Amino acid sequence: MSTLVDRIAQPWGGRTPYGRHGAWPARVDAHLAGGVRPEAVDQWVRTASILHSDGDAMDIAVRHGRVVGVRGLVTDRVNRGRLGPKDLFAWQANASSDRLTKPLVREDGRLVECDWDTAMNRIVSHSRSLLGERGPGSIGFYTSGQLFLEEYYTLAVLARAGIGTNHLDGNTRLCTSTAAEALKETFGCDGQPGSYDDIDHADVIAFFGHNMAETQPVQWMRVLDRLDGDDPPRLLCVDPRPTPVARRATVHLAPRGGTNVALFNALLHEIVRAGHIDVDYIEAHTVGFDELAKAVEECTSRWAADICDVPAARIGEAAELLGTAEALLSTVLQGVYQSHQATAAAVQINNIHLVRGMLGRPGAGVLQMNGQPTAQNTRECGANGDLPGFRNWENDEHVADLARVWNVEPATIPHYAPPTHAMQMFRYAEQGFIRMLWISATNPAVSLPELSRVRSVLSRDGLFTVVQDLFLTETAQLADVVLPAATWGEKKGTFTNADRTVHLSDKAVEPPGEARPDLNIFLDYAARMNFRDKDGGPLIDWTDAESAFEAWKRCSAGRPCDYTGLTYERLSRGSGIQWPCNEQAPDGTARLYTGGITWARPDECETYGKDLVTGASVSVVEYRSLNPEGKAMLKGAEFLPPHEAPSSTYPFQLTSGRTVYHFHTRTKTGRAPQLNTAAPDVWVEIAVSDADAHGLGEGDLVEVTSPRGSLRARVRVTDIRPGLLFVPFHYGYWDTPGGHEPGGATHGRAANETTVTDWDPASKQPVFKTCVAAIDLVEKSLGQPSAAPTTTASAPARVESGVPATEGGAAGHAEETTDPYGNDTSGGRP
Repeated sequence: MSTLVDRIAQPWGGRTPYGRHGAWPARVDAHLAGGVRPEAVDQWVRTASILHSDGDAMDIAVRHGRVVGVRGLVTDRVNRGRLGPKDLFAWQANASSDRLTKPLVREDGRLVECDWDTAMNRIVSHSRSLLGERGPGSIGFYTSGQLFLEEYYTLAVLARAGIGTNHLDGNTRLCTSTAAEALKETFGCDGQPGSYDDIDHADVIAFFGHNMAETQPVQWMRVLDRLDGDDPPRLLCVDPRPTPVARRATVHLAPRGGTNVALFNALLHEIVRAGHIDVDYIEAHTVGFDELAKAVEECTSRWAADICDVPAARIGEAAELLGTAEALLSTVLQGVYQSHQATAAAVQINNIHLVRGMLGRPGAGVLQMNGQPTAQNTRECGANGDLPGFRNWENDEHVADLARVWNVEPATIPHYAPPTHAMQMFRYAEQGFIRMLWISATNPAVSLPELSRVRSVLSRDGLFTVVQDLFLTETAQLADVVLPAATWGEKKGTFTNADRTVHLSDKAVEPPGEARPDLNIFLDYAARMNFRDKDGGPLIDWTDAESAFEAWKRCSAGRPCDYTGLTYERLSRGSGIQWPCNEQAPDGTARLYTGGITWARPDECETYGKDLVTGASVSVVEYRSLNPEGKAMLKGAEFLPPHEAPSSTYPFQLTSGRTVYHFHTRTKTGRAPQLNTAAPDVWVEIAVSDADAHGLGEGDLVEVTSPRGSLRARVRVTDIRPGLLFVPFHYGYWDTPGGHEPGGATHGRAANETTVTDWDPASKQPVFKTCVAAIDLVEKSLGQPSAAPTTTASAPARVESGVPATEGGAAGHAEETTDPYGNDTSGGRP
């Protein structure tokens, strides 16, 4: 049976309930352009989502050489045919009239069109000049979480072994570096232990700083279907906002910003005190329990209640929920990761699972989630700064092994110091040490903290900036060379989601104008630079996506993220496959650590770890003495208060985050009419009591100010915790009057005008969640509401506010069917 559902008003669609340990029923979601019937589609082309880390598999509808819609892939393990709002509608951005179609170079202060030879020759000339005059440390690369695996791997090889620079990182530093660091600190290696399938089996699901409903909407559909089925799970939600997750939670904790470590220490204290621990598991598979128990010995619920501003009784209820679970699944995201003690907090969640023995079996797992569709690939391929294949840059044998794969001398691969993280790269550019910065598929002029400083860095006369993107973003406007890139649907490659599921994305249509796939751009650069291996052959000898994938497989062989059992042909079948996939696991691996910890031994681990409070590195000698057998490491951490505290001048904490309708800086979703109409402009959320105290009401225009800068937005009064303001970080200036000129906008609109240049000491992830701010009225609303959606965490607290409901109208409808073959939407293909 097929139904048309307004997927703006109902972001998660209809329900298909199922019971614990059951199979998630299929439901096909589809949306085609107006007037296009399924039978008129010329071709359906396989891909997956590029706008969040779910990895929702889908088919692209092609008619007359153009993308005209999408439908969910019913056979895929990740989504069983479902699609979220961004999946359903954002494909329209591919055909936007303002796509970049020719290279641009800066002449007399203006960007002007040119041919590819002119643009690439300028980049190559600058590269060679800097290498000759200043060496490889003068060149840096800042990439994305949205490219394909083959592109990241090629970039890592040309940067590390071609240029020889240590300056390579991705915008995954902003969203997933803490996930990687926390997994390395606990298990000695990156890689998600859990699986999305654990949702089917868990009796308790804990969401730590993770608004799954808006960041991974299809997996939230899965949770909703479990909640409506037999034996539903109990939910714990730790979030200061009234998210859809919080509204369905058995226990909801809304702590003061920056106090997660205190809260999690108290949860551990109560679990240990009550004896809800698996002594046999702790003895067999961990080290450090006595030290951890001592670290949390005084961290009672009452102690944490004062710090976190959460009732002690509620903390006790949460600990009881965690401590009595038969199968506990925890998911973690930015509410934990974007704080000053990010890694310390995330590791405590790992600790909860270890002391309870909740790993490696159905329903018992932890997902240190990702925020971007290919964030996992940046980490695997080394485009996040680490060495490819989860190799340890401090282990000479690992470096030599990578050098063997690349056929270069080990000294060619920089490993004299920790890889340079993104925030430090921009600092080096500010100081003049980095003289060329190549930015691909990301928009730091909106997404990095303290934007006035970022704009100043990118505008420096001594910095040569290359931007590779789809549109003339705020960052591209400041570039010296702009390269037009192809995107999802216009190129071929693989990408891996947050539970290690690898999907193949096929090319459906040609890119516009002269736009090229990112892989082709990197290959062209490597050829023009004439990078060579130690025998004089080409350093990069692959020529297309599939040969690049085969090269990556050789690099991943025998490593934790082993891809050797995968091929493009296998990935073109009915479902994505979870790595490791090799001779030992030919069908992939659902869960890691089913038989104990496998990659933490001193000679095999990806890292020797860091001090969670200071970020200081642990030496190999210390690691060997503490963990000679390679067990999971239980690491405690003392609570430290946030670096900024509210004052009479700045009485609020300010946090930023996402909405279900947009992705990052809206370069794609802002060009999809349904999504843009649902959330067209920035807003600021404030608690009822704070709004009343400041004389503010729905839709009032206010100025939010921090010690770094300010923005203007309209008020949405919600049930957010008192003392906290929330601003979505998606909004920049490209679609504002004057926004196409650097600094042309009259007033600040971006949340990051206000945020602070500060980062977690271990993961180096920026702090977006705990800066201080003031709020001042600019003008009363006169009945004009804010642009905030009513369907999500930004729902108004007051029924009488008169805010119209968020809805999509006819254009926002999508087809849903519970027939596994999709009926009319199938186009004859299951």
